[in-house]
Amino acid sequence: MSMANKLFGSHRADTHNYDGYPAFTRSLEEQYLQTLLTNTMSNTYYADSSELLQDAEKLHHEIAGSNPNFMARAIVFARNSGFMRLQPLFGLVVLSMYRSDLFAQIFLQVVRVPSDLADFLTILKSHGRGEGGRAVKRQVNRFLSGVSEYWAIKYNGRGRGYSLGDAIATAHPKPEDLKQQALFRYLRGLEANLALLPQVEALEQLKLASTEEEQIACIARGKLPYETVTGAIKPTKAVWEALLYQMPTFALLRHMNALQRAGVLEDPLNLEYVVSRLTDEPALRKAKILPFRFATAFRQLSDPQLKDAMREAVELTFDNLPDLGEQTAIFLDNSGSMEGQYLETGSVFALALYKKTRGNSLFWLFDTQVIDANPSRHDSILTQASQIRSRGGTDTGAPVRKLIEEKRKVDHIIIITDEQQNSGSAFYKELRRYRSSVNPDVQAFIVDIAPYRHAMVPDRDPRTYYIYGWSDTVLSFIAQTIQGYRTMVDEVSVMGLDE
Repeated sequence: MSMANKLFGSHRADTHNYDGYPAFTRSLEEQYLQTLLTNTMSNTYYADSSELLQDAEKLHHEIAGSNPNFMARAIVFARNSGFMRLQPLFGLVVLSMYRSDLFAQIFLQVVRVPSDLADFLTILKSHGRGEGGRAVKRQVNRFLSGVSEYWAIKYNGRGRGYSLGDAIATAHPKPEDLKQQALFRYLRGLEANLALLPQVEALEQLKLASTEEEQIACIARGKLPYETVTGAIKPTKAVWEALLYQMPTFALLRHMNALQRAGVLEDPLNLEYVVSRLTDEPALRKAKILPFRFATAFRQLSDPQLKDAMREAVELTFDNLPDLGEQTAIFLDNSGSMEGQYLETGSVFALALYKKTRGNSLFWLFDTQVIDANPSRHDSILTQASQIRSRGGTDTGAPVRKLIEEKRKVDHIIIITDEQQNSGSAFYKELRRYRSSVNPDVQAFIVDIAPYRHAMVPDRDPRTYYIYGWSDTVLSFIAQTIQGYRTMVDEVSVMGLDE
């Protein structure tokens, strides 16, 4: 490499972000992981859903053409470790056009429940693929062979896009026995022997029940899921109470307001049950709930016992995060473009990281100014996160510049941001100054929770790591990388694809 390239080649920005500020383009694999793990395709501060959809489609095709093996691994990772759905399903549709072998290998790791199948078929049809051909139909049949009564009553949803009945009519799976034959006929809206399908029979009887007692008996007999019940009847307080005791953890979190409004949680025994469920650590891990869901529910609740349970739930969610070491600086972007879910998620992440350093790290908020957040090791993550507000523009270099001015030596810099700088000096410029004047070995971790494809640091920096997503996985990757593990892209690249 020439001297000129050493001095200038890796430092020159090669693109601009949404605010016209100089930025870098990172590798296609980095961009693809970012899209899978952060792009929900809803409107954001800088781009609406149609723009994000177009960008995502282009990226899915680019990676499918250049590195389909990485694409397959990234899709599986995003679906199962990143807790994302729509982008991995979109990617699966595109992968089916390029590599039918990889598509078949990962299909059942991505299409996990009937709502996944419905969305997959909807995306497939929107791309002019129709039924997708034999390769797709074969995988749909594999999925349909595992359809249970529970799935049938919970997910069929005739009249709302692709239902299980539509999928059966399209793929023509062969039933393995009389019960499955009856199930497939029922899902297609045909006459079926319901005596072979006790849960389905209970649902049909629920629709005809004339008293609350009959409704509750049907729910108990069929172990009917809450979505099915609320779709079939208007629940009373007593019905909600019956549903409470069979709700999964995530459903419980989502329907807390409904349970409150119905008066179910006025009963101390019901309230005690909900609190015990929300603080059940194994159940929380199994539920794979995104951290911002807790923050949203916490904001909506008023009952002090429930708020305490939420506080404990989040502490438990991050309790197994490996230690990060004490010489760490945590910078949270609280500029205007972070308002909403970005800031809710970022605040939870930042405070969880701070607690894992045993309170000996720095935790600064920044927009165009830098403020010490003065966090507490004893107050809960959710309580402190709810007090952080967005404001102002974005100067990502500001917190590093403050480190230089104060000559503070840290070993790790963690910055949580959407990377949309619009004023001040660039993060990478200040990072290089910090390395030359304070600590040449400092590692930088950029936690990007937005889908914008512009980066603050080029690929060539060996001590800067990009980490994407909204799940607690991103924090684990920081801790693992500090302890000598691979980058997120490296980790995905070596993943196995066995089911």
